[in-house]
Amino acid sequence: MNDKKLTKSLDKRMICGVCGGISEYFGIDVTLVRLLWVLISVFTAAAGLVAYIIAAIIMPEA
Repeated sequence: MNDKKLTKSLDKRMICGVCGGISEYFGIDVTLVRLLWVLISVFTAAAGLVAYIIAAIIMPEA
């Protein structure tokens, strides 16, 4: 059973730590997660920005 939980990162944060938390959870580079998040935001008319705000509110701190 996987004991990892999706939480906001305290070490890899730029704004709220959402991308850092996602990168720690999946074990990938935080820069890749941030780049993908920006691309999603640009190509979906800022839906990625809304998702980031919701994730920042919902995700617990590490």
